[in-house]
Amino acid sequence: MPSSRSALPSTGPVRLGPDARAALRPAAAGIDAGFWHARREVNARVSLPQGPELLESAGNLHNLRIAAGTARGEFQGAYPFVDSDVHKWLEAASWQLAQGGQEDLAAHVDRVIGLVAAAQQPDGYLNTWFQLREGGKRYTDLRWGHELYCAGHLIQAAVAHHRSTGRPELLDVAVRFADHIDSVFGPPGSGKPLDGVDGHPEVETALVELYRETGERRYLDLAGYFVDRYGHGLLGGEAYCQDRVPLRAAETVEGHAVRQLYLLAAAADLATETGDAELREAAERLWHAMTTTKTHLTGGVGAHHDQEDFGDPYELPNERAYCETCAAIASIQWSWRMALLTGRARYSDLIERTLYNGFLAGVSLDGERWLYVNPLQVRDGHTDPGGDQSARRTRWFRCACCPPNVMRLLASLEHYLSSSTEDGLQIHQYVTGTYTADGIRVRAATDYPWHGTIALTVEETPADRSWTLSLRIPQWAGDFRVRCGGETYDGPAEDGWLRLERSWAPGDQVVLELPLEPRLTAADPRVDAVRGCVAIERGPLVYCLEQVDHPGGGLDDIVLDTTRPLAVKHRPDLLGGVTTVVAAGRRRHLPDPGWWPYSPAGTSAGTADASARHDGDPVELTAVPYYAWANRDDGSMRVWLPTS
Repeated sequence: MPSSRSALPSTGPVRLGPDARAALRPAAAGIDAGFWHARREVNARVSLPQGPELLESAGNLHNLRIAAGTARGEFQGAYPFVDSDVHKWLEAASWQLAQGGQEDLAAHVDRVIGLVAAAQQPDGYLNTWFQLREGGKRYTDLRWGHELYCAGHLIQAAVAHHRSTGRPELLDVAVRFADHIDSVFGPPGSGKPLDGVDGHPEVETALVELYRETGERRYLDLAGYFVDRYGHGLLGGEAYCQDRVPLRAAETVEGHAVRQLYLLAAAADLATETGDAELREAAERLWHAMTTTKTHLTGGVGAHHDQEDFGDPYELPNERAYCETCAAIASIQWSWRMALLTGRARYSDLIERTLYNGFLAGVSLDGERWLYVNPLQVRDGHTDPGGDQSARRTRWFRCACCPPNVMRLLASLEHYLSSSTEDGLQIHQYVTGTYTADGIRVRAATDYPWHGTIALTVEETPADRSWTLSLRIPQWAGDFRVRCGGETYDGPAEDGWLRLERSWAPGDQVVLELPLEPRLTAADPRVDAVRGCVAIERGPLVYCLEQVDHPGGGLDDIVLDTTRPLAVKHRPDLLGGVTTVVAAGRRRHLPDPGWWPYSPAGTSAGTADASARHDGDPVELTAVPYYAWANRDDGSMRVWLPTS
C-alpha cells in the first residue's frame, strides 16, 4: 500500500524504474549560490508563499470546500481546469519542502492537502467543475473538460510530496483517483465503460511517474493506452488536441504546443520504461522537427495566439509570437527525458537555451508578476488589450496555468542538472553547487552566465576504480578550454560532451573556460519574419533592446551597424545586476509616405534605397538579457534587429 512506503533517496520529478532502458540516470545536485540560486530564492521567499492567497482570491480553494461539503456557494472560476492550479502549487511547494526549514509553507501544504482529500468522492473521482457545475456528469466532455489533465497534475503533486516528505496523505488520494481512472478507461474489448482520451494530455506522464513511485504496472499500461489512442478520432480528429494522426506516425509537431509536448514527454517516459523502439524513434523525429523548424531563438515554441499552437515550418513571428510560458516548461520536461533516454547533449543544449530565455522571462525579477505569452517584439505605440495574453506583466491570470508551473520548475530545478552512469558523472547545466552520484561528489564554483569560468573540485571519489567526468560543451561554445591535472584540452567535444576519464582523488580540479564574447546570430533564411535581421547573444543568453534604455524615440526605426564591434558592460545597478551588450546603431529618418506606405523599390520611400537606410542619427544601443525585459517601464522591445 502507498501509505507504507517511505520517500526514496532520489527525490526529483523523474525517477527511472530499475529496468529502464535509458542511457543516463538522474543524479543529485544542489544549488548553493549564483544566478539560479538567486532566482530560486525569490521563488521560495516571494512566489510560493503567495500561492495560497492567490488561489483563495481566485476561488480555487473555495471550490474544494464546497465539494467537500464544508462551505456553501457557487463554483468560482472561468474554466473546468482550475483545480490544476492548486495541484501545481502543491507540487511546487512539495519540492520546496525538500530543501528543509519551511515550517510556514509546510502548514499551508498540509491545509491544502486536507481540502483536496476532503473534496475527493468515495470512488476516487475529483474535479470540482463537474462535481459542482455539471451535476456530476463525469467524462461527458473529454475534449474540453480537462478531468484527466487535472488528475495528472494531482498525481505529480502527490509524487512530489511523497518523495520530499515520505508522507502518504496526498499519494493515497492520487492512487485512489488513478485506480478510479483505470476502472473507467480502456480499449475496445477491455470491458471498461469508456474508450477515450483527454483533450489536454498530461495524465500520461504522471501515470508513468506513479508507476515508478508505487511499482504498480497498471499505471504504466494505462499511460501507454492513452498515448496510443490519440490520433484515432476520439476527439474529433483535430490537430489542436493531438488527434489528427497517431503519435507514432507523426512527422512534425502540431496543434496546441503544451498539449503536444506533454504527450511527447509521456512518449519518452514510456520508451524509457518499456524499450519501445518505435516510440523512441517518433520522439527523436518530432524533437528534430520542432527544433529545426518551429523553435524561436529563445527556445520558446508556439507561433499562434489562435489555439496556442505551432505554426507551419519556419513560421516564427516576432510581435505575434505566442511562446506560452507553459510551453517552455513542457519543452524542458520533454528534453530532459530525451537527454536521459539517449545520452545526447543536444537535448540539454535546448534546455539551457529555454531555461535562460523563454522560460525565465515568464516571471518578473521580484517574483510577483507573470507573462503568459513571451513575444520577441513589442512595437512602438503598442496598445495592450490586457488579460492573459498581455505583453505586460500581470499579477495573476483568469487561466492561471503558468505561475504555479514556473514555481514547480524553479523549486525542482536541481534535478535537471546532472546524470550518472556506471562509468561516471555527467554535468548538463552549470551552477555553483554540488553534483553527486554513486560515491562521487563534485563541487562547482562559477559566476555563469556572466563569466565563462567553471571551476570543479572533486570532493569525494571511489578509491577502487576510475570514472569519467563528462562536461557538456554548449552548442554555441566554439573555442572552449579545459585544464585538468596539468593538461589542457581545447576540443573537439564528442557529440557535445568532453569526457575526462581517470582515477580521481579528492582535491583534483578541473577548470572549464567557455567563451562569452557577444555574438550576432542570423536565422535560417526561410524564417521570413526576421530576414535581414540579426540578434545579439552572449553565452546562453539572448539579448533584446528596450525602449526605456533608448530615450528620444522608439525602436522601430533603429538599425544595427554590424561593422562596429560589440562591447560588454556589467551593470550591477541594472535589473538586479546584469551584463549588457553595447552596440552601435542609427535611428533612421524615413520620409513621410503620405497616404500610402508602399512605393517602387529604389525610391526614397522604399527600404531598398541606400541613403534612406543609412541616414539618421548615430545611437548607442544597450541590449539587456531577454529574461529581464518588462521589469521597468512599459514600452517597446525587440530581439531581432534590422542591419544597416
